[in-house]
Amino acid sequence: MNYSFRKDNDWVLIGATAVLTLFGLLMVYSASYVEGYFLPEPNPFNYVTRQIIWLTLSVFLFVFVMHFQYRHYRKLTPFIIAISFFLLVLVVFIGTGAEVGSRRWIRIGPMNLQPSEFVKIGMIIYLAHVYSRKQAYIDNFINGVMPPLIIVGLVFALIMRQPDLGTATSIMLTAILIVFISGARWKHLIGLAGVGAFVFTLLAVFEPYRLERLTSFVNPFADPMGDGYQLINGYLAIANGGLSGLGLGQSLQKMRSLPEGHTDFILAVISEELGFLGILLVFLCYGIILFRGISIGAKCKSPFGSLLAFGIVFQLAIQIIFNVGAVSGMLPITGITLPLVSYGGTSLLVTLISIAILANIHQNNKRQERKQEREDESLSA
Repeated sequence: MNYSFRKDNDWVLIGATAVLTLFGLLMVYSASYVEGYFLPEPNPFNYVTRQIIWLTLSVFLFVFVMHFQYRHYRKLTPFIIAISFFLLVLVVFIGTGAEVGSRRWIRIGPMNLQPSEFVKIGMIIYLAHVYSRKQAYIDNFINGVMPPLIIVGLVFALIMRQPDLGTATSIMLTAILIVFISGARWKHLIGLAGVGAFVFTLLAVFEPYRLERLTSFVNPFADPMGDGYQLINGYLAIANGGLSGLGLGQSLQKMRSLPEGHTDFILAVISEELGFLGILLVFLCYGIILFRGISIGAKCKSPFGSLLAFGIVFQLAIQIIFNVGAVSGMLPITGITLPLVSYGGTSLLVTLISIAILANIHQNNKRQERKQEREDESLSA
């Protein structure tokens, strides 16, 4: 590895990602070891061991993807779309998870894959590829904006078939933001947002259980032992934390009181054990990752690379907002995990792959800058 290659790497992005991932691993153990004792075969290390296995695989893929030229994804787009649809249809027939009210996973040996996580990055690559080719007529709704959104709509429908409103909504919002950054007209964006809001409302109104879940966050104390139970215990965890928390491993609410404390509500456990300072560390790392992603997208001269970078940033930001909003009671609980921190192998894998793509775009940006500098020097000589 030569010096120029090492210099091309975005070590700030990589460093923030590594810190947050390792911190997440620590918190997964802290938040889940009690839960591990209640498994059919008690094992306090069950969840963290699984997460370490996924992390090991993710690190190898991170390194590979970071060195894989992002422009090659354009040629792979048809294959990526085909695989995305295949996996989503496969979930309908052989998906697992019906015991928790949804079919979102495919079991492969001892591992559970969640195809919708792979579809997130697949849709970003697809939309970046298509809209980068439509720049000349992006202001034309019928020919420019609409065709790719038909694919997104089909993906949305298949994910809702599981059902998984949180993931489906995050993909749809990311698509609209990519359309926005592509240069579409405001009236088209407003129309798309209106259609999206209408569809969201219909999905909620025609499924009473979904409407109750989406509105329970407004007043969780109206049903403290039902829909409001998780959020109320999340509030208690956050309130217990204060500035510096009760201490690592000392959470009281994770003692079988806080459902999904190692997944959806891991931020509440972090708050209780490490307080505001622990939350600050998480937000600082996220801020660095998102800021670097925006900078990489803004500096990229390739429309495809730029849209790809911004799409990844949008998806990460939406997931963070959904999760933090749910834990704080500002948004409905949708089951969206906290990227790089929550327990969940597929989520960890796909998030690290996404950040690796950002790292590769940064490498190409640096090479382009050096090339431009050499050309400028030759012209001035």
